[in-house]
Amino acid sequence: MNERVSSHPAPAVQSGHKPDSVLVLGEALVDLFDSGPQAGGAPFNVARSLAALQVPVTCITRIGNRDLGADALLQSAQNFGLSTQGFQRDASHPTGTVHIVQKGAVHTFRIAEDAAWDYLDLAQARSILLATQPHAFVYFGTLAQRHMVSKNTIREIIRSSDGLCYLDLNLRDGPDNRRLAEESLELADWVKVNDEELVQLLAWQGGAAMWSEAWGSAAFHSGIAHLMGHFRLQRLIVTRGPRGYACFDAQGHCEAEGLGIDVAHVVDTVGAGDGFSAMLLAGQLAGRTLTWSLALANEYAAAICGHRGPMGHDLQAYSVWRKRLAASTAGTIV
Repeated sequence: MNERVSSHPAPAVQSGHKPDSVLVLGEALVDLFDSGPQAGGAPFNVARSLAALQVPVTCITRIGNRDLGADALLQSAQNFGLSTQGFQRDASHPTGTVHIVQKGAVHTFRIAEDAAWDYLDLAQARSILLATQPHAFVYFGTLAQRHMVSKNTIREIIRSSDGLCYLDLNLRDGPDNRRLAEESLELADWVKVNDEELVQLLAWQGGAAMWSEAWGSAAFHSGIAHLMGHFRLQRLIVTRGPRGYACFDAQGHCEAEGLGIDVAHVVDTVGAGDGFSAMLLAGQLAGRTLTWSLALANEYAAAICGHRGPMGHDLQAYSVWRKRLAASTAGTIV
């Protein structure tokens, strides 16, 4: 079953004690929109948000050695206060890029092959980890595991970590999609998916026919419970776009949910899920309740939909989110 069993029960993260940092593993790349390039990559988005929220974060990624994409990513990290000590430089492979085409609310992605982030070096990563404090959470995804080199590096780091492993599942088309997802689930403690990804996971576990079942039905909850037990997950977070979010515990019970937030003008939804993850982790490390953290994460994700790309460019605006994280009335959104 699991290749790694966490020694940290979920409530321990909320105690307010060290460790209080997040380790982020995976891709940093350049999103190529019709309107121009934007720094991106889900792990990089999460790391930048955490840094802007003044949460201690170590980001291990790999970029090109001398290309414009690498320069853009380093500049963006600096703008958001993210340390680049975990950034590896690759003289043989370029900084990754993704072409994003938007048609209404739907995006299509064309991800460049053989990029620098496919070659995360384990020895370099370990040297950085020796110099950083233990981490409460280890964030990772599936895209960065598409190549054997980075996959092995990420999994070795996870197996040696005592932190809660937070998997941001990202299902893409491909022959190895199911195997990669299930191997990643076996390493995870907490998992975040969107509702479409959840349906796919449940179909893999129980047969596609049963997943004509409606959200909230008895069969749906049975499937969630089976999924949680099969992979021994502690928590499953489901983002549902305009329908809000839900969170399930280890027994498959819905422990928190919330409605979607109206956005006056949706520019694009790129990075909204990454923002949700970042704010959820920030709230937990601030000692907030799960319900409080999820609600604020939902608001933060909605705000990201109001501008182009995965991050807000008004750096002063992050001071408002920091104040809300530090609000004196714990458990209340203010």
